[in-house]
Amino acid sequence: MTEIQYRVAKNVKDAVAHMVAAKGKGYVLAGGTDLLVQMKSGMREPGTIVDVKKIPEMVSIVEKNGSFIIGAAAPAAAIGEHKKLKKAWPGVVEAINLIGSTQVQGRASAGGNLCNASPAAASVPALVAAGATVTIQGPKGKRQLPVEQFCSGPGKTTLKNGEILVSIALPKRPKNASDAYLRLIPRTEMDIAVVGCGVSLTMKGDTVADARVSLGAVAPTVLVVDKAAKALIGSKLDDAALEAAAKACSDACKPIDDKRGTIRYRTKIAGVLLKRAAMIARDRINGIEHHGHR
Repeated sequence: MTEIQYRVAKNVKDAVAHMVAAKGKGYVLAGGTDLLVQMKSGMREPGTIVDVKKIPEMVSIVEKNGSFIIGAAAPAAAIGEHKKLKKAWPGVVEAINLIGSTQVQGRASAGGNLCNASPAAASVPALVAAGATVTIQGPKGKRQLPVEQFCSGPGKTTLKNGEILVSIALPKRPKNASDAYLRLIPRTEMDIAVVGCGVSLTMKGDTVADARVSLGAVAPTVLVVDKAAKALIGSKLDDAALEAAAKACSDACKPIDDKRGTIRYRTKIAGVLLKRAAMIARDRINGIEHHGHR
């Protein structure tokens, strides 16, 4: 086994320099809850590990004019305890709080979850439904991307050589708006989603003024389901609108058969979760709280 270099980055520029010097063999240690497991199993063989947990900008949560900037290495536990963030984006926070166990949450981060690029990643559909964007920095400077364009396939991201994910930005929440995330897992805890669904709604009175719908674990990357959102917009979330949106979700699915679920099962569940998540988001706008959804 070749010797692995361990580097602690002082700032983002420093981290990028270490990644460039690693010549494609560098891996960022944001929490290590995926990386260390993958190294143990032989899936990943880093030449250099770049620890970013000491970079303030990458572990902080900052509110700026109503929007939130979450450092890519900010621990999931800190996100779960951030009252303002929880109030503005409850669906995003509940999704991030599904990454691993309580012990893991002290290290695991939403940025690491995103970079791992699992089609079944818990936090990603909620971030996509929220319209979140990411900031990436590399040797050529900074660039921004919508979250849905970050992953290019299972285990693959659009990061170029030397680039690192710095932060995730959640937009300012409009009035009368909220979100929800639901997933179905084979066991009650600590499992990978068979299907995950994120829904963000803005209401005008009892009519849906705007919507975003996202699905996870039903395609190689997380899906934005525009047809489902269109079915909800202009409706009062009546049965016909929910049925049309559920059908759009099922139609958008390109799942696989595996030990967790069949194609047919996943396709049906996608529609079921959409209906439930939309109702939870509406209830939240109306001040009815939902807790502990899995």
